[in-house]
Amino acid sequence: MSDRPTSRFLVRSTPPHISTLILIAGISALSMNIFLPSLPAMARTFDTDAHVMNLAIAGYLGVNAALQILIGPLADRIGRRPVILGGLIIFVLATVGCIYAPTVEAFLLCRMVQAVVAVCFAVSRAMIRDMVPPEEAASMIGYVTMGMAIVPMIGPAIGGELDRAFGWEASFWALAIAGLAITLLCWADLGETQTHRSAGIGKQMREYPELLASPRFWGYCMASALCSGAFFAYLGGAPFVGTEVFGLASDTLGYFIGAPAIGYAAGNFLSGRFSRPVGIDRMVLWGTLITTAGTALSLVLTYAGLTTQWTFFGLMTLVGLGNGMVIPNATSGMLSVRPHLAATASGLGGAMMLGGGALLSALAGAVLAPGTGAAPLQWIMALTSAAATLSALGVIARRHAIGR
Repeated sequence: MSDRPTSRFLVRSTPPHISTLILIAGISALSMNIFLPSLPAMARTFDTDAHVMNLAIAGYLGVNAALQILIGPLADRIGRRPVILGGLIIFVLATVGCIYAPTVEAFLLCRMVQAVVAVCFAVSRAMIRDMVPPEEAASMIGYVTMGMAIVPMIGPAIGGELDRAFGWEASFWALAIAGLAITLLCWADLGETQTHRSAGIGKQMREYPELLASPRFWGYCMASALCSGAFFAYLGGAPFVGTEVFGLASDTLGYFIGAPAIGYAAGNFLSGRFSRPVGIDRMVLWGTLITTAGTALSLVLTYAGLTTQWTFFGLMTLVGLGNGMVIPNATSGMLSVRPHLAATASGLGGAMMLGGGALLSALAGAVLAPGTGAAPLQWIMALTSAAATLSALGVIARRHAIGR
């Protein structure tokens, strides 16, 4: 271990407590999925089509991806603490804007600004890399995101119940209150972990080729982006499948949509427990294989005429399990390629993952229509997962080729 001070809760002069890191990552996950059961009701409120409301997911992910490119260099330049605090404050204000938006255009604009919560997604991972050596980063990321997985597991269920009781706006009030509480927690506990400052944002942007020239960086990024892409496609298509194919009400749909998070929690536990003895490359490969198996089996059951809401959403736990194994280990791998550019690597890797997720989420919303059933979504998820497996195999092949 390094000579860094031990974390002490609510002491800003020490690194952040692990519970703070869990909550920082959790607010990012919660903002992505708590309102999903409300999408049909929101479309009716704003008198618009379902594919327009789907931009609340796809557009959010796209802006989030673009911000990732800037967040990494900014956090390496001015520090982790100010970037996270600033992002959280803007997020709370944008969330209130969503509630009072008079038109769908105004709502979507505020929703895009909400994407600034991307700082929590990227910078919290870089903080972990600051705090522990590379060989421990995957395990710590796994444990942190295992705890974070509780949020998306219960988020849609809470959102569905809030929608039923108070309307869709209640989910955004919950986000605003949670964001404000975490901002205050970060002010009190989030100690700076960046021990040196980079030479400048412009210089760091010019150092992107150093990362992009690394085949290992590309391999880890693509495995993470493609495997998580199956999940983002699910986010874009699951509300339609749940309501139009299986006829689920918003509160019931909220419980089903959270199914992948159950597997995600288990996958992150496995990452925390086995990444060090097994190795990150094999954990990434096994995770992609599990995701591919779950999506392929779901597709087979559809063509066999055996799909129900229980089989469709139940098999999504395998998608979550695979993602829980892939993301922490692939993240540790991409951050270790160039340790002095940890936040930059996190931002660039996150941009690839979320940018791909935005495209796949939009694609899922575009190909699903009355009468199509769930098959178009399942095809997207299965093909994306298979491509992730090829990327993981490429990383392993390169490691054998260079003899380490």
